[in-house]
Amino acid sequence: MIQICRTYFRDEMIQLHQANELSDDELIDLKGFVNTILTHITNGNRNEERLVDLMGGMVIETESDKIKIRTIIEMGREVGLADSEIINKLQDKIIGLPLSSAKSYLEQYGKQTR
Repeated sequence: MIQICRTYFRDEMIQLHQANELSDDELIDLKGFVNTILTHITNGNRNEERLVDLMGGMVIETESDKIKIRTIIEMGREVGLADSEIINKLQDKIIGLPLSSAKSYLEQYGKQTR
């Protein structure tokens, strides 16, 4: 049943993308959301509390945001921006990104690009 759902959603999203009703970023994000939801369903109740928390108002991190974040950090490192400048760029480009999250991403992804 889960495989049928994955196939159905994948086909529908691809069709919408090809009809220009979904942007590249939207397609990436929706694929991530569908996979997350189906994973939670197949894991039973173990993830129920986390899923409720996510749906209850916490910020959901999208795949396209992760790509943008990594790109901003990598480009900032390549051109020699200071950490504070990279953090400012992250907050400018990723709407609603808290300062603490921007610092955390820089710590996490900045080490990978050095």
